[in-house]
Amino acid sequence: MNEKQNVKITKVHAYESAAGSTHYSDILDMAGFEGVVFVASIGTAAANNGVNAQQDTDAAGGTMADLEGTKILSDATQTDFVLDIYRPTERYVRLAVLRGTSTTIEAVWAIQYGAHKMPTDNDTAAQASEVHASPAEGTA
Repeated sequence: MNEKQNVKITKVHAYESAAGSTHYSDILDMAGFEGVVFVASIGTAAANNGVNAQQDTDAAGGTMADLEGTKILSDATQTDFVLDIYRPTERYVRLAVLRGTSTTIEAVWAIQYGAHKMPTDNDTAAQASEVHASPAEGTA
């Protein structure tokens, strides 16, 4: 079985130049999914960099609220963060990327899983992807 048809992979934040502010990913609609794994990369490791999840009942995100206990901070060595939110209690979620003044955001990806309807459509405009089942050895 290939896993790509069971998940939805979306780039929810592109590169952002260095600045000392919090940036937010695109808002994800979790209808039809059990959870989401956010994968975020930043440019510079520092103790004040990190991520946390937020949720809302409003698709526009007008009343986004932090999810308790979801803040992950760097210990000044990490530049990559993985945060899994399983069964959020509200329909819309996003990731907040907390960063210092000299830190870039490289990218943030969301992998929604536990789809109630399969196969799942992926954002093929933002990614080059293929699936290979039992490939033989040889030139890639």
